[in-house]
Amino acid sequence: MNKKKVVLAYSGGLDTSYCVHHLAHEKSLDVYAVSVNTGGFSSDELKEMEKMAFQLGAYHFDALEAEQDYYQKIIKFLIFGNVLKNNNYPLSVGAERVLQAIMLVKYAQHIGADFIAHGSTGAGNDQVRFDVIFQILAPEIRILTPIRDQGLSREEEIEYLQNHGIQLNWYKAQYSINTGLWGTSIGGAETLTSDLPLPEEAFPVPLRKKNPLPIELHFEQGELNGVDTKKGSSVEMIQYLETIAAPYAIGRDIHVGDTLIGIKGRVGFAAASALLIIAAHQLLEKHTLSKWQLQHKDYIGKWYGTHLHEGQYLDPVMRDFEALLATSQQRVSGSVFITLHPYRFTLDGIKSDYDLLENTFAHYGETNSAWSANDVKGFIKLFSIPGKLYQSVTHN
Repeated sequence: MNKKKVVLAYSGGLDTSYCVHHLAHEKSLDVYAVSVNTGGFSSDELKEMEKMAFQLGAYHFDALEAEQDYYQKIIKFLIFGNVLKNNNYPLSVGAERVLQAIMLVKYAQHIGADFIAHGSTGAGNDQVRFDVIFQILAPEIRILTPIRDQGLSREEEIEYLQNHGIQLNWYKAQYSINTGLWGTSIGGAETLTSDLPLPEEAFPVPLRKKNPLPIELHFEQGELNGVDTKKGSSVEMIQYLETIAAPYAIGRDIHVGDTLIGIKGRVGFAAASALLIIAAHQLLEKHTLSKWQLQHKDYIGKWYGTHLHEGQYLDPVMRDFEALLATSQQRVSGSVFITLHPYRFTLDGIKSDYDLLENTFAHYGETNSAWSANDVKGFIKLFSIPGKLYQSVTHN
């Protein structure tokens, strides 16, 4: 008799390793361990993941490449919107979960899977992101969530796997690490507190460079297409910039926010490339966009990030936001000059053919040629009228 099929969102980490073994041996299912690679795994790492998946009991392993889709469908708009959750977190993980979920649904439907599974706990955001996409796109496929349903701790998962002959590196396993094109998130014992920082060794790249390094980022219509003299696709430039900036320990922080289920959450992250690109892009926009473009883009970007964070990627309003963000980028082209330092960077300036600061009308606080002193006096007199009207009827 053929076993029933389950497609598991497989990352090779502790949670999904437990899920492979549990679903294959305890539930007697054919486990299709599927990794959707959004930039977090090298070819060698994928080979190791495949080897481990079969060791754990998987029936089949697949690695779906998604870097280009991830950039074109999501990251591009996070850059256009200068999206930083709570003004510091570039949505390094939440942004990729919806795309992974969509691709897993298509895969499950293609092979005629009976179930679709993930390794999320019952206390985080990913369970919502995965389940919402699964229920919208494939309500006929039952969702399995072993970690959530059994309420397992990481220590219990490790003990279970060790009892079944699976040896894991305890120090590595105690941290939940997710790496993708837009950064790495890090959860562990320290992030469950309000006061403890993550140790240096928890971050994927240690501080190795200390001498200041000037670099140039080149944008074309809002998209990064060059770093210094190196040119390439936006995906290539994001990856290349990470290799330059990560050794300076740039882009590290701890994000504190409100989870979808209503509790506070704390997670560390390392996203050198993402934070540099957003900061540089935002500075270039300040020079090239109008006052009202900047104002309205600001809240549209925040709402885009909020809906994405909360798993609402499929809502049609997201396509409306994307359309506005895309059209705003027509003149966001030029170079941004940055200096890298240990743990920080400085934005030194920009150069653009569309720089509104470089004009023949006036230089702020200095000279003007497009109006006279009397013109300014008249403008100020008119500008003050609303205040005068209010004061004229105020009796206190």
